[in-house]
Order: sequence, then structure tokens, then C-alpha cells
Amino acid sequence: MCKVLQVSRSGFYKWLQSEPSEQERRKAKVLERITYHFHDTEKRYGSPKITRMLREEGIQISERTVSIYMQELGLRSCVSSKFKVQTTDSDHDLPIAPNVLDQKFATTRPNKAWVTDITYIPCREGRLYLASVLDLCTREIVGWRLYDRMTTDLVLDALDAAYHAKQPGKGLIHHSDRGSQYASDEYRKRLQAYKMKASMSRKGNCYDNACIESFHSILKKELIYCNPKFKTKQQAYNEIYRYIEFFYNRKRIHSAIGYLSPVRFAASFEKKTKKREA
Repeated sequence: MCKVLQVSRSGFYKWLQSEPSEQERRKAKVLERITYHFHDTEKRYGSPKITRMLREEGIQISERTVSIYMQELGLRSCVSSKFKVQTTDSDHDLPIAPNVLDQKFATTRPNKAWVTDITYIPCREGRLYLASVLDLCTREIVGWRLYDRMTTDLVLDALDAAYHAKQPGKGLIHHSDRGSQYASDEYRKRLQAYKMKASMSRKGNCYDNACIESFHSILKKELIYCNPKFKTKQQAYNEIYRYIEFFYNRKRIHSAIGYLSPVRFAASFEKKTKKREA
């Protein structure tokens, strides 16, 4: 081989024994950390979020370079496919609350404004519906329930879970779409008992409830569409529980809250509040 390439044997053996350059060692380290974060988030992070994680570790690198390295490694984050089932029944004569929230999604304190919605979860054993309640300040899912029927009990139990977990004060704005479950007499009475102010989206305007719809889109992209359909309802519950409670709330970084997870942001928010009060 040396003769064909016109290279001396001594030069070849010297090359074999030479140590990698500083640039090569740095790239190897970056590739190792990219691979770690990609698999640690179960293939859910693309180059923007992985770049952020690397910078938190003290590795200064551009998003473009991370994207190139991910292509070299053959790493690609989950990509969603489009599938939508109608979950809003607004064709009813029940009372409709005014749009109090009015797309004011920026809130300065937790437990001042919650948004909620229902989404369909495909399962081979039968249909499932997920009701979620999201805090607009921390972006944390403060309550959720997964049932096989899209009834008022589904949304009531999700609301009860959120209320008992966070114990919000009087006057919290509770925003939903115009679905019959949220407009029902039972639900309106529960909001009154919890001293919450009801707010509903305008008819046919999905942007009025964009934050919770965005969460459901993320959940489907990162958990459901990139995995085979759930075989059983118990498997669906276990996987969604694991995603919401352990990944989304506690681990997944969110650009709207300074690239922190909802739980970390809530904790840092509480520390800042205590310092101001002291």
C-alpha cells in the first residue's frame, strides 16, 4: 500500500502512532454529547434544542454546525404526520362565556390563567381522549385525564386534578373552546365553586386557544406519530403519563420560558418571588 501511494513505511507508522489534533478531539467530544442528548430525549430534540443543551455544558457551537454533525451521525428528530379528529362539539344551546383571555397568553405569575382542551389519542384497543390543563405562566400541564369517552367527567376530572395539585386563588382565568363539555351545567358550577373566571374562544377561531393546542401537537409529534399505535389502553396511559409527568413537565426545555423545563421555571420563579418579598 505504501509503495502504491508513494509513502515511506516510516512515515506511515509515524502517522499511525500520532495523537489526534485538538480540533479532532473537540469534534469527537461534541459528537458524543450530541448523540447522548439525542437519545436521552428519546430522539425528540433537533439541532436547535441540542445546541442549547451543548451551550449549557460550556460548548460554544452554532446551530448550523450541530445540524451538520447530526446529519453526519444520521440523527433526525421525530417528524409528525397530520391526522385530526374533531373533538369540539360547539353545536349546542348551552351558555357561552365571553372571551376574557382574548389571546393574552403572556402572564406574570403561575395560577393566574389556565387553558384546557381535549384531543384524540389513537389506540388499537379503542379510542381514547386526553383532556389537559396548562398554566400559561409556567407552561406546565397542571392536570390531565385520559378516558375512553369524551364526556363531561373527562374534563371535570382533569380540572379537579389541576385544582387539588395547585390550589389557585380566587379569580383564575379558565379558558377553553366552546365544547359542550366545558359549557355544561356541571362544569360551570365547578368553576364557580373554585372561584374561577370562565373564558371561551370565539367560534371557529383556533388561535384563541393556541397554547394548549400547541401542547397537544407537540405530544403527538414527539410521542404518538413517531411510534407504532398503542396496542392497549393501559399502554397508552403508561406512555402518556411518562411523557407528561417525567419528560414534558420536568425535562423538556421550552423557548417561551427561557429554555427551562416547566418545573424548573416554576422553581426559579418561586425563588425570585421569595427574594423580592425578603
